[in-house]
Amino acid sequence: MQRISQTLCASALAMLAASPSPAADVTPQRLQSPEPRNWLQNHRTYDGQRFSPLDKISKANVKGLKLAYAVAIGGASPNENLQATPLVEDGYIFVVDQWGVLYKIDGRDGQTPRIVWRMDPGQEKLPLSNRGAALSGNLVISVANAPARVIATNKDTGKVVWETNMHDQPDLQLTAAPLVIKDKIMIGAAGGDRGVRDWIAGLDAASGKVLWKKFAIPAPGEPGSETWKDKNNAWQTGGGAMWVTGTYDPATNQTFWGTGNPVPMFDPTYRPGDNLYTNSVLSLNPDDGKMNWHFQFTPGDMWDYDEVGTHIMFDATVNGAKRALFTHSARNGYLYTFERQNGQHVVSKPYFEGVNWTKGIDQKTGKPVDYDPGKDLQTYAGVATVTLQDRTKRMCPSPSGGNNFWPTSFSQKTNMLYISTLTVCGDLTLRPELSNKEGDWKGGSYKVADRWESQMVIADPLTGETKKRTSIPYANYSGNLSTAGGLVFTGYNDGTFVAYDDTTLDQLWKINIGSGFNAPPMSFEVGGKQYIGVLSGLSAIARGKNANTPELKEQRNQTLLWVFSL
Repeated sequence: MQRISQTLCASALAMLAASPSPAADVTPQRLQSPEPRNWLQNHRTYDGQRFSPLDKISKANVKGLKLAYAVAIGGASPNENLQATPLVEDGYIFVVDQWGVLYKIDGRDGQTPRIVWRMDPGQEKLPLSNRGAALSGNLVISVANAPARVIATNKDTGKVVWETNMHDQPDLQLTAAPLVIKDKIMIGAAGGDRGVRDWIAGLDAASGKVLWKKFAIPAPGEPGSETWKDKNNAWQTGGGAMWVTGTYDPATNQTFWGTGNPVPMFDPTYRPGDNLYTNSVLSLNPDDGKMNWHFQFTPGDMWDYDEVGTHIMFDATVNGAKRALFTHSARNGYLYTFERQNGQHVVSKPYFEGVNWTKGIDQKTGKPVDYDPGKDLQTYAGVATVTLQDRTKRMCPSPSGGNNFWPTSFSQKTNMLYISTLTVCGDLTLRPELSNKEGDWKGGSYKVADRWESQMVIADPLTGETKKRTSIPYANYSGNLSTAGGLVFTGYNDGTFVAYDDTTLDQLWKINIGSGFNAPPMSFEVGGKQYIGVLSGLSAIARGKNANTPELKEQRNQTLLWVFSL
């Protein structure tokens, strides 16, 4: 009897040791200064650099990188995609699938990952995206759709603590990962291409109560409304989506969010004017949502040049003076850098080869040199401008842009940007009969005859100059991770995952897993060992980029978390 009791006691102790223990709260202080081993928010740090300070995987040893483990994610429906950045806290991985299902995975031993719990919000299987979750206190904050909701889940138990319905318009979506700032959660609305008047909101992290909500498209009489000069009430369905997570500057208490295109996306005749605050970066006070300043990249956009991509913060010393700056690799093919405090333009240079929609950027104002504030319908360079008289034009870049939602990274080791850019142009046709809900608010259509290929570009954000580029015969919908080990990681549509030298862009390591990447890589450390994580599984749009690539015609699509180590 005594022997049985001893055995039971030993078993109980072993089970207790193996079971997850309550983790420390993810405080504002930890988010502002995260432990090097962890990846606690979407971009890892508030500055959006997507730089890992870990260096155990380096140029010298990366050839030894191999698969540590893989975890199947999703699998609930055909044609799934994964676009989220995994979060990691002390070996526990938090990730969402396309349907808003939140997973906690125990990856502490680096060999045999186990799903600890799943939180299923019961989302309809609609073809939407989900780009990740956030950590706040002892909660995991995630989004779900149909209807659009923000959900807080206890990170230890997997039980829902609160849920807030944000569905205030038909077709409204939530696809960006939340951003936690102090005691608030920033949420950006999407669905603009379907005629949603988009917004950004601040929620109380403890209760989910909506504290403020600010629309990207001003109502009549509000500042900026004078830039909507139509007679169609286009402001009501005007777009301006915020579907990529913003950044935050604690020193000045500013959060920076990029906004999407005006709607209809290809028909400026429906919505003459500059169409504020679309295609812009907005500086907001996270406490109340009030706008500090804004900058619009492409006024009166007719090419679907969203500027939702990350606005990356960095500091530089110029002539002995320290400058607080941010930089943005725009969808329109230009790299822009601004003063963080007031949005003053510093420099803009093209990173995309062959931009044709404008003749250049005015280095004083940051506006296109051919922008005319007196015109209701911009003509810009004229080469790519569609009109009712000349409805089809070749535009460079294509509507998918150079860079897009797939993130650029900044290396603290080289002080350089690493930009993944598509290289194709598109033939755009203006079709006003599609400028309505029945036409899906497109206002036009476009075709690409060439293969969808891409380049990796090294650029200096202080001067805007391109330092080096290398070409890849496949599209990049993944984005980049740079590390203190001198490496840049990214994935391609053909299923290749690769590590580049951060100075020469020499390819130092690669693997092909057979399914394309639509999510950005990240890095973490457990037990003194560094890991690289990335999700596979292409969206229908990303798979469409394989249409002109014969060797990928029959490629399969699998949704997994892949983790690599030495």
